Amino acid sequence: QVQLVESGGGLVQAGDSLRLSCAAFGRTFSSVVMGWFRQVPGKEGEFVAAINWSGHSTRYADSVKGRFAISRDNAKNTVYLQMNSLTPGDTAVYYCGASNTIYASSYYGDYNYWGQGTQVTVSS
Repeated sequence: QVQLVESGGGLVQAGDSLRLSCAAFGRTFSSVVMGWFRQVPGKEGEFVAAINWSGHSTRYADSVKGRFAISRDNAKNTVYLQMNSLTPGDTAVYYCGASNTIYASSYYGDYNYWGQGTQVTVSS
């Protein structure tokens, strides 16, 4: 079992930055792939970014490439999502997930554990 707790969301203006954190509790964090997804009410969830166990392999959605950066600190059992140049289109609830796959997957079905989500709202 892995318990995930996100934090760092909030209300910001367009162009601002935010850093989301996801702390993991339970099984060995360093062995799992971690990912961030986001969802707007009434719409399907969207992949944002993923990172493999070592941090050396990452994957991003085209919509955030060049603006967002995913990283992890295995000593702190935490994964981060640095979000820069935010736009109103980034407004969503952001969820982190943990996957037993060995690659940085963009498919939500590969993720076995999820956090409760953190709201990010970007005003224009």
